[in-house]
Amino acid sequence: MTSLVQYVVVRGDLYHKMKWPIGAMIAQACHACTSIICLYKDDPNVLEYTADLDNMRKVVLEAKDEENLCSLAEALQQNDVDSKLWIEQPENIATCLVTKPYKKEDVQRFFKNLKLFK
Repeated sequence: MTSLVQYVVVRGDLYHKMKWPIGAMIAQACHACTSIICLYKDDPNVLEYTADLDNMRKVVLEAKDEENLCSLAEALQQNDVDSKLWIEQPENIATCLVTKPYKKEDVQRFFKNLKLFK
């Protein structure tokens, strides 16, 4: 079985500057992860990834702010990397970006300038 990874990118400024509770940040990531799996439920990568639920791999990274997150979303879209930009309602702000599961070597280059979320 190929090792697949799902990239999750959350906005650090929501936590560090705007003082969102950590639970709210986790909820944003959960919403985005659930939505991408539903959107691509029949995709071969998703089927493989969810066939072994005890061994799913995720990398949770931090985008500096909404502009940084949206720029990443645009780069992924331009390069045909399937992803979901989560827009929290009713605030109507981008909070999280997640990819469907991919081989790490296929998408890692888009995330190399981001740090782990802390």
